[in-house]
Formats: sequence, structure tokens, C-alpha cells
Amino acid sequence: MTDTSKGSAAPPAQAAAAAPAVPAQATRSAPPAASGAPDVGPPRRTAFMEGVDELRAAAATEPGRLRIIGAALALLVVAFGAVAAWEMSDRSAAADDVLHSSQPLSAAAADVYRALADANTAASSGFLAGGQETPESRTRYEKDIRAAADGLADAATASDPGSSSARTIAQLNKLLPEYKGLVERARANNRQGYPLGGAYLRYANEKMQEEMLPRAERLYKNENGRLSDDYDSAVAYPWAAISLGVLALGALAWAQRRTYHRTNRVLNHGLVTASAATTAVLLWLVVGHTVARSALLDSYDNGVVSVNVLNDARIASLKARGNENLTLVSRGSETTSTGADKFDSDFRGDMSDLSSSLGIAGHMADDQAGRQPVKAAISNTREWLERHKKAREYDTGGDYQAALSKVIGSADDKPTGECFDSVVRNLEEALGHEQTQFKLAARDGRNAMTGLPVGAAVLAVLGASGAVLGIGRRLSEYR
Repeated sequence: MTDTSKGSAAPPAQAAAAAPAVPAQATRSAPPAASGAPDVGPPRRTAFMEGVDELRAAAATEPGRLRIIGAALALLVVAFGAVAAWEMSDRSAAADDVLHSSQPLSAAAADVYRALADANTAASSGFLAGGQETPESRTRYEKDIRAAADGLADAATASDPGSSSARTIAQLNKLLPEYKGLVERARANNRQGYPLGGAYLRYANEKMQEEMLPRAERLYKNENGRLSDDYDSAVAYPWAAISLGVLALGALAWAQRRTYHRTNRVLNHGLVTASAATTAVLLWLVVGHTVARSALLDSYDNGVVSVNVLNDARIASLKARGNENLTLVSRGSETTSTGADKFDSDFRGDMSDLSSSLGIAGHMADDQAGRQPVKAAISNTREWLERHKKAREYDTGGDYQAALSKVIGSADDKPTGECFDSVVRNLEEALGHEQTQFKLAARDGRNAMTGLPVGAAVLAVLGASGAVLGIGRRLSEYR
């Protein structure tokens, strides 16, 4: 009997030779895992990436896409309303500051300058009268000093601590008592007939012209700068809100077109409501701000600029009158490098500034009520120059008393003081008219923005709700 099992088995040596060769490295066994060590899997993904995956999964279905579109539309419309409300609130506040804060403070700063210059003029006029100083002259001086002090107090209240305006006000508050002391010394010496009074008055005038008025002018320019900043803020176009509004309308139009192509329904009530609300906000924003901008620019061009020019004219007239008086007080004791009387030379420069400012104001006046007082001031300025020329002829000819009468005399002497008073009176009338014009235009500009911030916010919420409801209506079809 044949043993087939033996014949089929390979010898051990042959079996080992027939097995494939294994590299030595492969035969090495891996180090055994530590006893009890956990099997660490791949790191877990972040919540953000998981959210992205969920969003991608949702976007793969129509209901998911609709939810994303609805959320995006609502967010876009709300963002548009929020930015529109914020920008218009900022511009409305700036317009309110123009009307109730910065422009009145600018006018108050100009009044401080005027009061100081007029006080200096009144002091020199009273000095020329000598021991016969009139109660009117004294009262005018005291009134101007009080007005300057009150104006500085108001400006200090409105200025920011540590600002340039605050430092200027502090300097003026320190210089004002010093100036008053010099004027009182000049008066005391003048009443007793001492020539030292003229020196004190010239020193007081020097302090006023070289220290106080330049600082008052700086304060005026600072307040004008604040006014210009408020105007810039009020009239700046709300480009961010307009851009978001156009983007929101475009997104809503796209969503409605998409809905139409998928359902053949021409209108989706929710999306139409959202589009109408967004359009209303955008139109209100553009039209309201355009009207406000136009009115505010008109208030600046025909109000603020005119007021500034008239203030320059008023200041020039006050400085001219003070230098005219000091020409007689000094009696030629101070001269320029060319040998001309210093104060008379300054007077002519001031009168040139006055004529120039009045010419500009006349061209800028846009109605009869504004032109008439300016024309009268121009006529009075010409007459003032003629009378001053006559007074100078008397003074240089040695007739000091006649020259004095021609400057501060009675009405029969036709003094230059009459012309000065008429110029000031006409300028005050023109300033009052231009201030009224400014207030009317600035109020119209501010009123054009009334309700816009709140209205934009309310309509935006309505629009966002409409977008959500419109998309929700489409989603209900999948349930």
C-alpha cells in the first residue's frame, strides 16, 4: 500500500528554501505598547471647521440654501439700517452743534474782540476829553470791559480743559486787570494835568494792541475752526450707508429673481416688503441729507462767511478809531521809520482794511435788507476819511484844539466820531440781518435730518422681518 501523505509533504529543508526572503528589518518586532496606554485617534476638528462642514452640508439642499439666503438678507438689511442711523445721528448732532454751539461761540469770541477794541477806543476818547470826560464815555468803557469779562467766562465754560482756547482765555483773564489798571492811572494823571497820563495810556494801548487783541483774535480763529469742523461733519455724505443700501437692494433683487425662476411666482410678499422698506430708507437717506447739506452750505456761504467779513469790518473800524484818538494823544511822540506819525499810519491801514471788508460784504449781500446798511457804512467811511483829513490839517498846522474838536467835538463841529458811530451802527444792523439768515438756513438743514436716524432703524427692522418671512414662506413648502 502506497502512503500518499508522505509523498505530498515537502522536506523541511526544501520548505524553508521555497519560502520568500524577508528583510531583516521586517523581522524585527515593534516595541510593545506600554501597559494601560490609551489608543490616541486623530485630533478632533475645531468647532469652526465643524460649523463650516454643517454649512456646506446645508448648502447642498434647497431648504439649507434658503435658510442661508434669509439670514444673509436679514443681516444685510439690519446692517444698512444700523449704519444709516449711526451716520445720520452723527450728522444731525453736528448740525445741531453748528446752530446752537459752535456758531454762537464763534460769534461770542468775535464779541470779546469787539468789546476789548471798543473799550480801548472809549478809553482814548475819554482821555482826549481830559477832566471833562463825559459820563457816556465812561459808561461805554465800563460796559465794554464787563462784556469782555462775561464773554471770556462763557468761552471758558464751553472750552475743553487744556485746549488752546482754554489757555488763551486764561491769558486774557490775567491781562484784563492789568490793562484796566493802566487806564485808571492814565485817567488819574490826566485829571491832574500831568503829562505822564499820556504815557500810561500809550502803554495801555500797547498792551491791548500787542498782547490782548492778538490773543482775542486767536480765540476767535479757534472757535471758527471748531465751527468749520462741525460743518464738515454735518455735510459729509454718508457713503457707507449708501453703499450698504445699494448692496442690500441688489441682494434682495437677486433673491426675488431666484425665487421666480424656481417657483414661477412673480412676487414674494415678504421680499417685496423688505425691498420697499430698504428703498424707502435709501431714498430718505439720500434726499434728506442732500436737502440738509444744501441748506447748511447756504447757511455757511450766506451766513457765516458774511458774518465773518462784517466782524472784520467792525474790528477794523474800532482799531481805526482808537488809532485816530491816539494820534492826538501822542502828539507825534511816536513815529515810523519814515518819520510819519505811527498812530496816523496805523489809522490809514485800518481804514484800508475797513473799506476792503465793506466792499466784500456789499458783494456778498443777497438782498436789500443786507445791502442797505453796508452801503450806508461805505458812505460813512468815505465821509470819515474826509473829516479825518481836515483834522490832520489842523493838527499839523499847530491848531490842536481845532483838530480835537474835529475828532471828538459836538455835532456842530462835524467830528469824525459821528462817522465812526454811524459805521458801527450800520455794521451792527448788517450783522443782525446776516445772523438771522444763518439761523434760518441752519435750522432748515438740521430739520431736514429730523427723524431720519430713528426712521432708518425702524424701517430696517421691518425690512429684515419681511426678508425672513418671505424666505420662511418658501421653506414651508418643503415641510
